Amino acid sequence: MAHPGLVHVDPSSAVPPYEQVRTQVVALVDSGGLRPGDRLPPVRTLAADLGLASGTVARAYRELESAGVVVTRGRNGTVVAATGDATERLAQQATADYLAALRRLGLGAEDGVRLLGTVGDGSP
Repeated sequence: MAHPGLVHVDPSSAVPPYEQVRTQVVALVDSGGLRPGDRLPPVRTLAADLGLASGTVARAYRELESAGVVVTRGRNGTVVAATGDATERLAQQATADYLAALRRLGLGAEDGVRLLGTVGDGSP
């Protein structure tokens, strides 16, 4: 797929650049602007186009992959995933966001599962 103008990053935004890339790609997939099988630009290419570090774009791609929005096929690049509807992708992203928040607090996935079990059941 041609990628010029695929996403834009606002350097003055309080939203981190990787998150801007991630949310714009999700929005494009959900709107049909990117369809299953469409190829995303290589990390280095998109990073150069946006004036970002490669690691920033790589993080966005990793989070998109963990949410099931894209799949990385090694030398064949990163493409929009063929499975999952918008609701499932949103739920997967919410889960990834939850896990990232836990990691920032020094907790792991097991702690998150334990904590989820206490939500809404009257436990402190």
